[in-house]
Amino acid sequence: MYQYAYSFLGEKEPAEEILQDVFLKIWIGRHKLPVIKNVQVYLYVAIKNACLNNIRSQNSRKLNEEYVSDAYYFQLTPDPSQLLISKQLHSNILRAVDGLPTKCKLIFKMVKEDGLSCNEVAQILELSPKTVFAQLAIALKKLESTIK
Repeated sequence: MYQYAYSFLGEKEPAEEILQDVFLKIWIGRHKLPVIKNVQVYLYVAIKNACLNNIRSQNSRKLNEEYVSDAYYFQLTPDPSQLLISKQLHSNILRAVDGLPTKCKLIFKMVKEDGLSCNEVAQILELSPKTVFAQLAIALKKLESTIK
């Protein structure tokens, strides 16, 4: 299970923390265990969801850090027209990414923001690498058409 969490996060400490959190939640809710038909599948799904939540929160933190650094940068930029164009382009890109279909957006963020390869994303999401590549191509085409 550690290897599974590690394959999502790529770091030892967060993977260990996720496992501890999942097992703690299971221990706290142990009265629900008899209802679960396949505990092994339940554990893997719980770990996968916790890892994806962790990745999502890290991306959110990165966006907040980028926003703060962008705001600081824009305060130092003397040309207001460039500031407006850059800010509009940035918001258009964010809007375009948010407008992607769910699976397409997830694949795009995992590849472009998290730096995972198409093969790694395919393993994590249990898809074929061709499907991941096709979804990434669709995302890029939609972003390109939205930005133009």
